[in-house]
Amino acid sequence: MNKTSKKFIHKLAQQPHQLGLFILICLICMSSPIQAETKKPKNVILLIGDGMGVGAIEIARQFEYGKTGVLHLEKLEHVALMRTYSANNFVTDSAAGGSAIATGIKTNNESIGVDANGSEVDSILDAFQNNGKKVGIISTNMVVDATPAAFGASVPNRWTGGANIARQLFDNRIDVILGGGSSYFEADKQNGEDLIAKFKQAGYGITTTKEELSSINKSEKLLGLFHPTYMNFKLDKEVLHSQEPSLPEMTSKAMDILSRGDKGFFLMAEGARIDHMEHAADITGIWKETIEFDQTVKEVVNWAKNRKDTLIVVLADHETMGTSASETMDINALKKIKVSSEYMSKQLTFDKNNEINPKSVVSTFKEYAHISLTDQEVDQFIDNVRKNRTLVYPQHQIDWEIGSTIARHHKAGVADRSIRGASSTGGHTANMIPVFASGPGSEAFDGVIENTDISKIITKAAGVPFTPGQHNSKEE
Repeated sequence: MNKTSKKFIHKLAQQPHQLGLFILICLICMSSPIQAETKKPKNVILLIGDGMGVGAIEIARQFEYGKTGVLHLEKLEHVALMRTYSANNFVTDSAAGGSAIATGIKTNNESIGVDANGSEVDSILDAFQNNGKKVGIISTNMVVDATPAAFGASVPNRWTGGANIARQLFDNRIDVILGGGSSYFEADKQNGEDLIAKFKQAGYGITTTKEELSSINKSEKLLGLFHPTYMNFKLDKEVLHSQEPSLPEMTSKAMDILSRGDKGFFLMAEGARIDHMEHAADITGIWKETIEFDQTVKEVVNWAKNRKDTLIVVLADHETMGTSASETMDINALKKIKVSSEYMSKQLTFDKNNEINPKSVVSTFKEYAHISLTDQEVDQFIDNVRKNRTLVYPQHQIDWEIGSTIARHHKAGVADRSIRGASSTGGHTANMIPVFASGPGSEAFDGVIENTDISKIITKAAGVPFTPGQHNSKEE
């Protein structure tokens, strides 16, 4: 209330014959703001672009819409900046970063859903589920990987806990699970037990393709596993003739199923492969993956706009490779690339000593990246791969080298390959992350916050009891 209003009401209070008007004005002043402030979201949709910092956002905007364009996530009403450090490192990995967002406490890198001492803790998903709401997780990664697992499971180490996470996703009866990672649900990783069959016996609809997902209408619970490991990159879906659904399609189906309950829902949807493209310095891929994520934001906003009961929060778990929209970046040349650096790596051939065939390097870069490498550049590429000793994801050393070679050729802004190779996180940074929010409760996302604040702000807005650091046994 401003000073003028206060003086006017004070004056009325001094005049008994105006008492009725005074009471009416007081009631209006007291009731309207309080009603607006106490409106609670029935539903919460948390969208996580893995590794998506300001640089990835700006690259996507520039490539897709030009310098004056606007992404859908940029249209959300409230914005904050978020710090991401973990308990044991100033740079987080996805396990600790996702866990901090999900559980409200810091933990060590490589840990999922546990505190820094290794004790299991509840997530925001648990809190909403215990409050009678439906819950769902979606990822274009494996659903047993770091970020989705942080919401639905607890394991000491992300690298060894995949099969255990799959079992916990079943035991925790999460209503909707969509993404990759079907191999972790199969008998050979489940001590001879077919976990997918158990889901089916428990009443879940089962889907493995885009067409099947579209046709499922009656299921109250849904398990969709569309790839044995990671789902395909957006760039590669056409060349691979992929039958996988997109992130917007998975999210739309999840909202349809989860909204059938009368108590509301919590949904986490992750655009996971932005991070993988950034690790590879694959600028074209960053563009495509980030735009698909932004189209998911559009899908969610359009679904929620006439409901007035849904809080939407959009963020990342960390930033990867210091990705930036550098002035020197050749946007037109990068936009002509039609496949990922990972796809290119699979076109290379090897000799009997498992050394890369130089001719295959020349032909691959020429055909797919439209770059003519010199003999010296080819030798340097092969030598870099040979000497590369990355601390994580060694299976991607060739595609990461391809991406860095292309990025360097087109003068794109990204951390040097040597920094990535020496990093325990494969090139993550401590850069702050933008948080965008819309809907009831979104005004609390303001200023500079910690990643551990996210779950606290959301549960407070929704009126859902949540005490970070606690673990409550699931009710049967």
